[in-house]
Amino acid sequence: MELCVALDLPTKQENLDLINKIKEYDVWLKVGLRSYIRDGEEFLKDIKKINPDFKIFLDLKLYDIPNTMADAAESIMGLGVDMFNVHASAGKRAMKEVMDRLSKYENRPIVLAVTALTSFNEAEFGEIYENSIAKKADQFAKDAYESGLDGVVCSAYESESIKNITDKEFMTLTPGIRPFGEDAGDQQRVADVAYAKNAHVDFIVVGRPIYKSDNPALIVEKILKKL
Repeated sequence: MELCVALDLPTKQENLDLINKIKEYDVWLKVGLRSYIRDGEEFLKDIKKINPDFKIFLDLKLYDIPNTMADAAESIMGLGVDMFNVHASAGKRAMKEVMDRLSKYENRPIVLAVTALTSFNEAEFGEIYENSIAKKADQFAKDAYESGLDGVVCSAYESESIKNITDKEFMTLTPGIRPFGEDAGDQQRVADVAYAKNAHVDFIVVGRPIYKSDNPALIVEKILKKL
């Protein structure tokens, strides 16, 4: 299991300050929608200047018509990131088109599909998808697996079931991890590191417990020891 640190701070400089504090650690860095829209490709280059060994997860959750998603995925190839994601809700045709487009590249990034956002509770999810989170997450994961993707984004609570219906090597990345029992904030389906390990999660995403700490490096070190 690997740690992915979410770069969700209000300014580019605050994110860079955080990165400098944890630059000695072997972690992934998640660049989300706000950070990328605000700071763009230059921010990705700034990360590599601090430590070229950092691996970057570009968390943009592509969701559009198949051709547009494939075009965007191909553009992402030029950014030098190591992982990105799409929405499984876009459907199998869109996911297959993304993977077909990327098949001509020797060293493509890891591609994940978002199943059910961890901010959803059962009632909210049911209003939109007319199904339970567990059942729909399984279906989305199976769709992604059959479309040739590398894994899915899900909560820790869906990870084990997803691996059972796809393949143990099919990756799961779980946001909403609260390593030491911290407040859930705007997340609904949160879990701790021990639960994620038991669910065979491949990547855990941790944000607020790290960047709101007075000593982010110490928190990263403690989490890595738990892994």
